[in-house]
Amino acid sequence: MLTGSELEDALASVLGAARVENLRRLSGGASRETWSFDAVRADGRPEPLILRCDTRRGTGIGQPVTERLLFEAAAEAGVPVPRVVAGSEDDGALGAPFLITEHVEGETIPRKILRDDAFAAARSRLAAQCGQALARVHAIPPDAVPGLTDEDQVGQFRSILDAMGQPHPAFELAFRWLSSNRPATTRRTVVHGDFRNGNLIVGPDGLRAVIDWELAHLGDPMEDLGWVCVKAWRFGASLPVGGFGTRQQLFDAYAAASGTAVDAEIVRWWEVVGTLKWGIMCIAQAATHLSGATRSVELATIGRRVCENEWDLLDLMGAR
Repeated sequence: MLTGSELEDALASVLGAARVENLRRLSGGASRETWSFDAVRADGRPEPLILRCDTRRGTGIGQPVTERLLFEAAAEAGVPVPRVVAGSEDDGALGAPFLITEHVEGETIPRKILRDDAFAAARSRLAAQCGQALARVHAIPPDAVPGLTDEDQVGQFRSILDAMGQPHPAFELAFRWLSSNRPATTRRTVVHGDFRNGNLIVGPDGLRAVIDWELAHLGDPMEDLGWVCVKAWRFGASLPVGGFGTRQQLFDAYAAASGTAVDAEIVRWWEVVGTLKWGIMCIAQAATHLSGATRSVELATIGRRVCENEWDLLDLMGAR
């Protein structure tokens, strides 16, 4: 359990003698912990901050420095992101790499964003705001963030599925479809990698910040547009972009902000890639539970969603 004194030690060199108050763990993934707290300065002024740190050493994630550079480069490009306060790539005082940013007020829970009356006005403009934000993400100079990988997503997940040793005919059909319909890549840009409902901080006025950049890499920018349209990220709502907007709203705003027209069929190809990736990730997360590496009801439940992605893939490929 992280303690206030550990945080005080970590913050001392960055903020001076800051007292930590209201330390609270937030929901997060299996490889990262997220905490909110107030750093109270000598004059008594509290500064709300967010800490994200690795939960396991030797995971190979190694992202806090890259993520810090991404936040800073994204802000320079006009992407709404939290301001970086501090970051460390080594274990340091916390025993793990970490990143500390300002606290951005808003909601990240998709079901609240999609259903609460407080976000009704935000929902009407959110798809367009996502298009604008993604255009700015893809304008980040790749050389501003050293260390980003550039790996073929289809080949990467082909290898992951093969390593699982599980037969999934729908996934095999999807790999064949992707190979037969692969579009030409015309641009290589910074790709967020996980831009979706759930990784956006939303207020009543709409998009306030884009978070969770640890899967960022170099690639085709249309990957991000396809990923935000994957059915899993609609959380039961009917609209294709995150459950809150239409593809046309997303595409039109992206084109206006980037000066690059969007080919809907190319985005559809990337939506198939995204659905396939999430299906394979569901298998992998279930395997983490079943192997005993991390016993988790959440991971086991995610494993039950594999069949949903198989159905979604057949639907996307026109199997009906």
